[in-house]
Amino acid sequence: MYKSEDLLEGDSFSGQMDGKVLQTCEKSFVQVQDILDQNRLLINEINQNHESKIPDNLSRNVGLIRELNNNIRRVVDLYAHLSGSFINKSIDVSSEGDSTGRPIHKRSRPL
Repeated sequence: MYKSEDLLEGDSFSGQMDGKVLQTCEKSFVQVQDILDQNRLLINEINQNHESKIPDNLSRNVGLIRELNNNIRRVVDLYAHLSGSFINKSIDVSSEGDSTGRPIHKRSRPL
């Protein structure tokens, strides 16, 4: 599992990030990992049901695939929230300026 400290190491504004953002990152990464672990189990069950070719198992796959789909949406939402947190924090940090009070200008990278 990834730790937020590992992901931020060497980042130009990691030293300026406050504990609240770091906690948000950690919480989000733990939630994502939990969902991905659950997805692994769902995929295994879906595959077993498919290989069994038993009608009831194949019917059950419909619900399992819906659950998997919803989990993927949740992961996307969590990453979108994380991305927004980083962007907002980056804007906050760059608008604060450097130690001389001059603003820090950062180049944006295209997505």
